[in-house]
Amino acid sequence: METNTAKILSDNTYPGRGIIVGKTSDGKKAAVAYFIMGRSSNSRNRVFVKTPDGIKTQAFDPAALEDPSLIIYHPVRRFGTKTIVTNGDQTDTVTDFLKQGKIAEQALATRCFEPDAPNYTPRISAVIDVKDNNFTLQLSILKTISGDPGECERKYFDYSNVINGQGHFIHTYEGDGNPIPSFNRAPEVVDIPDKQTAFTDEIWNNLNSDNKVSLYTAFIDLSTGECEEKIINKNN
Repeated sequence: METNTAKILSDNTYPGRGIIVGKTSDGKKAAVAYFIMGRSSNSRNRVFVKTPDGIKTQAFDPAALEDPSLIIYHPVRRFGTKTIVTNGDQTDTVTDFLKQGKIAEQALATRCFEPDAPNYTPRISAVIDVKDNNFTLQLSILKTISGDPGECERKYFDYSNVINGQGHFIHTYEGDGNPIPSFNRAPEVVDIPDKQTAFTDEIWNNLNSDNKVSLYTAFIDLSTGECEEKIINKNN
């Protein structure tokens, strides 16, 4: 099983959008990453910017923005002890349900894959809940079955005790193609560095240079909940 994030990314020209969540080897921090890539000029015309409770995407050049419907959203929002990370506006759906005392599965049961035929991009999501010097993690993917939009398959992966130095990586695509093949496996197990700079650099430096757009990383202290965030945008 490949655990080297650099190799997984460098071997794949188009994983699309990706979420990595893990724990540093000293067991003190949760490591979170979300990246976006793009093949079209519209998809590449984006940057991450901070918001009071997370981050949002926005057009780098507003005049060149063609269709905001699937590219402008809040990838990361925080609510209480929870951090929600997704590749679309289901971030808001999950957050709203959590605020009502409901669970992520109830929120995602109301959503499906993206309506971007013929790719039908999967919706991937993570809910991280930090408490009692530890955290729980749920990753999920909403996708077609073999590219057939007639049915939505929902898969959930729950982790109650993430191993020190280990992370879980889910992304939207298996690789490039026309149509682009959806990710169709359990999340990949990866190593997590102790330093946020190393974590950030390993991901950014190994994403395909033509297709990468933006990267967000966060290290969350499991004892205090303090969150250290970094953003890298190809468009500056």
